[in-house]
Amino acid sequence: MCFKPLSRIRILPENLANQIAAGEVVERPASVVKELLENAIDAGASQVGIQIEGDGTRLIRVIDDGSGMDADDVLLCLERHATSKIASLAELGGIRTLGFRGEAVPSIASVSRMRITSRLATQTLGTQVDLRYGKILKVHEMGSNSGTSFEVTDLFGNVPARKKFLKSSRTELAHIEEVVKNYALARPGFGISFTVDGREILRLPAGLDSPRSRAERIFGKGAGILVELARPAMDENEPGVSGFLLPPDAPVAARLRIFVNGRAIHDRLIAHAVSEGLQNYLMKGRGPGGAIFLTIPLASVDVNVHPTKQEVRFHKPAVVHQAVIGAVQAAMADYQQTLRQEIFKPAPVVSGTVQARAYALDGDQQTPAVQEPLPLLKNANEVAPPTVSQKDSGGEVSGKPESGLEMRPDYVTEQGHVVGKEATPSPAGLRYLGQVLNTYLLCATENGLMAIDQHAAHERLLFETLKRQFASKNIARQTLLFPKVIECSLEENQILKQHAGEIAALGVEIEDFGGGSQVVKAVPAVLGHSPVEEVMAGIFARFAEAGPGQGRGRGGVRAEEVLSDMACKAALKAGQNLSPREAEALLDEMQRAKVFSHCPHGRPVAKIFTAHELKKWFYRG
Repeated sequence: MCFKPLSRIRILPENLANQIAAGEVVERPASVVKELLENAIDAGASQVGIQIEGDGTRLIRVIDDGSGMDADDVLLCLERHATSKIASLAELGGIRTLGFRGEAVPSIASVSRMRITSRLATQTLGTQVDLRYGKILKVHEMGSNSGTSFEVTDLFGNVPARKKFLKSSRTELAHIEEVVKNYALARPGFGISFTVDGREILRLPAGLDSPRSRAERIFGKGAGILVELARPAMDENEPGVSGFLLPPDAPVAARLRIFVNGRAIHDRLIAHAVSEGLQNYLMKGRGPGGAIFLTIPLASVDVNVHPTKQEVRFHKPAVVHQAVIGAVQAAMADYQQTLRQEIFKPAPVVSGTVQARAYALDGDQQTPAVQEPLPLLKNANEVAPPTVSQKDSGGEVSGKPESGLEMRPDYVTEQGHVVGKEATPSPAGLRYLGQVLNTYLLCATENGLMAIDQHAAHERLLFETLKRQFASKNIARQTLLFPKVIECSLEENQILKQHAGEIAALGVEIEDFGGGSQVVKAVPAVLGHSPVEEVMAGIFARFAEAGPGQGRGRGGVRAEEVLSDMACKAALKAGQNLSPREAEALLDEMQRAKVFSHCPHGRPVAKIFTAHELKKWFYRG
């Protein structure tokens, strides 16, 4: 007699299947808030109230004024994969709503006690359903406001192992607050009230905030002047990029929030692109902060790749990456203009001319004319090449000047810096007061006091000049009177072969001398007074960090970092005394420069102390 073996594959009970789904969707109390808040937005709500008790496991209540549900829909929303968001496979490729899977409500209900109350605006009575860990206890009609209320208590009460892995109440509440702030940013017209244990944390009105005012509310006054991104899509394949970034030196904790078509996501590609766009503005170890919004055709992004919909996949990631970099770079260029208006006030127009310096009119606004910085103040290791070859103890400097200013001997002070013959007046809006600790320049502004780090300021100016020269393959070189032979390792010789073009463009002339040796015939003029071995060691170190073939690749060290090192070594030093003429010349070059706010390593150049801050120090207001 033959017996058929028992089947080892079985259908899971519904409640167990819901709990497994809950393990993917409901990671912590913040996950519940996220799903219910997204449902409220999809329901067309203009106002939502979020009430939390304890760490969120005791109570989560989300009340919205959206379209609401009738009795049938209230019961249907408790079924797995029951949704009003999509109805066909074709719609999966163009999802416009935040939710669409129909898993959230039954998953939350399976690990909590839940009460749902909802009413359509066209009906006089609403429906209320009570559930205990996924089992319906009671359904009845009752009077209620139009819209929907979800009340979740005793979260993870039936799965204590899950509850054990939650963090401290403070951490869990921080995650909930992050969810609330994300959607407050994504929808500036959306009204939100958020309370914890009866204490109001956040109240944002509906329909009153602009994107900037909403961002300022969320980031707080300590964030400083927000850097606005506004780059429309150039074609149908490229995303539009908008948003606000915190200034690179903002004193508040930096956190980058990323949104794609209004959906809050985590995405390394976009985060990396923002960091790339902020290259030479951020200090080492500091990440970007703010909120960045991408608007991209629905068919160009797949949102169905993560259980909680917090990740997406782009059809053309390289295009998205480059669009974000370009938007951030353009925003930082505009930010420099904003700072220039704040720090260097335009000079008055007199009889159709402008006093003290040239300005260009842009509509009704006066802004400094865009021009190359004049080499009024340079280190003894001169960056801008002279009009004729000059001899020094190290050899000869050659190259063409960037501007028409001739570098004559009577422009050199005893400190070794090149300045104008006559004292340069302070830029409009500033009054130079003096030097502190031989490092900081103090200036009186129209509304307070400004301190400028002379090394950081000069370093940025030199760096920008070097970048322009590098791009045009015209970095000034100093020919050595006595070429220097150096011994190179196998790795260093390999670097010289792989990056020969970039190293030559950096102002280094080097030839193979045989037997692993190299002869250096010329070095960048800015480093003309540095030992040749030190110059080459710095270049080797940077390209070694880049890795084989990655001089400009993602994650590699770019040639610009070598230029940054050059600028740092050649710039004015902290502790170096400046005459008033030299200080005024530095201020003048800062005003003329396109970029001046941060040194290439991300340190801020200037700090403004407002009149309000000064008064507070002395208890005057």
